[in-house]
Amino acid sequence: MAKLLCIGEILVEMVAEQVDQSRREPGHWIGPFPSGAPAILADQAALCGAEVSLVGTVGADEFGESCLARLRASGVGLDHVRVDEHGTTSVAFVKYSVAGSRSFIFHLAESASGRFRLNDLDAGLRGVDCVHLMGSSAFSTGAVDAIVDVFDGAAARGIRVSFDPNIRPEMLTRTEYVQALRRILGGAQLVLASEGELQALLGEQSDSACAAQLTAGGAEVVVIKRGARGATLFLPGHDEVNVPGLAVDEVDPTGAGDCFGGTFLALYLGGMEASEALRYANLAGAMAVEQRGPMSGNRSIADLRAAARQTSRRH
Repeated sequence: MAKLLCIGEILVEMVAEQVDQSRREPGHWIGPFPSGAPAILADQAALCGAEVSLVGTVGADEFGESCLARLRASGVGLDHVRVDEHGTTSVAFVKYSVAGSRSFIFHLAESASGRFRLNDLDAGLRGVDCVHLMGSSAFSTGAVDAIVDVFDGAAARGIRVSFDPNIRPEMLTRTEYVQALRRILGGAQLVLASEGELQALLGEQSDSACAAQLTAGGAEVVVIKRGARGATLFLPGHDEVNVPGLAVDEVDPTGAGDCFGGTFLALYLGGMEASEALRYANLAGAMAVEQRGPMSGNRSIADLRAAARQTSRRH
């Protein structure tokens, strides 16, 4: 069983009930849903058999209790999650446009959820097989410092690093954040990115050129997530592997990429061939969008195997 450590934000999400719903006037919001990209990934990785620990902070409130209850039920280790008696759990408000895009308002950086840190690197990294870091967590100077500390600690101890750039547009306007993300990207052994993110950080013209640069620099796996169009896997010295998108009824795409990542990491780090782990991750990401709420569509490995058998019989 692979031992995975994730660090970053834990929050709740309120989802607009109507498409193109205004945030300037009263409206109906559904939630709270436990969320936060690292938390979603940790939840799914635990459901797929990894031994997962999460580093984060929540407030001493019902939103925090909701998040911790969900993660605990899925088997995520919470020894490194702190309950802040003087802060509140972060809230994100999400709305959807008729064109299919999403927009977010985050109350994060100054909340309890924004004050995560692994204070004892020796204890936190002991026995860990892989550390997973996410660009979405680099939303403040303190958060960047916390992520870089874990990155440096893992590198010093010979622990593999997995990195999902998960770029928020506002991050690209902060030079110090971009520099930190580039450094982590250049030192990661496993890279899980969405289309366009690697080009934004590396300046290359294509996913394949970015993957070639990263694998030449020491990455053992590069995965490009393409949403409804599937995913692509790059391995050093091998042809790229593509899996097509799957036809599903999309209800809520938030968290699907994190569900994909949690599945891939749990299975690949657990010994599955990368191309097979990619297929399960692609299936998990597709199934995740069928339910409202960023963790609501997460599935166990048993569920994914059953769904894979059904898909195979249909084709």
